[in-house]
Amino acid sequence: MLHIILYEPEIPQNTGALIRLSANMGAHLHLIRPFPFDLSEKRVRRAGLDYHELANVFAHDNLEQCLESIRPNRVYALTTKATRHYHEPSYQPGDAFLFGPESRGLPEQVRNQFPHEQLLRIPMVAEARSMNLANAVSVMAYEAWRQLDFQPLNNPSPKY
Repeated sequence: MLHIILYEPEIPQNTGALIRLSANMGAHLHLIRPFPFDLSEKRVRRAGLDYHELANVFAHDNLEQCLESIRPNRVYALTTKATRHYHEPSYQPGDAFLFGPESRGLPEQVRNQFPHEQLLRIPMVAEARSMNLANAVSVMAYEAWRQLDFQPLNNPSPKY
């Protein structure tokens, strides 16, 4: 099982796209409140198409509750502040990948909860500020799944 965690996501279309991505991979998608939209909103459902029934989406009141609930092997936090690239670790089933809100990335107090070696970045040209959240999650999630030889991921029933 792989876990994708969105910390206070802001854009419903990105979340919808990631519902579709997680359904296609069999990963679990975890959303940390607050987020300014309802999962039943038209914009979220349109971006997720008809994948809502196949996806495993969980909403949590805070990051601590999320981590306690899923008990991941390791949490990798994706940030432009890291020096280690996303492809360097050897991923294992049960790993989780944490992404910050679209407008500001992971806050420093959240990043500081994780060891330096678990802070990862996706390379970009020096002039670039950041990637679109859905694109960044896709890059990271598929690298982890590739390392697991695209083996089927455990897929229990969805909870919204």
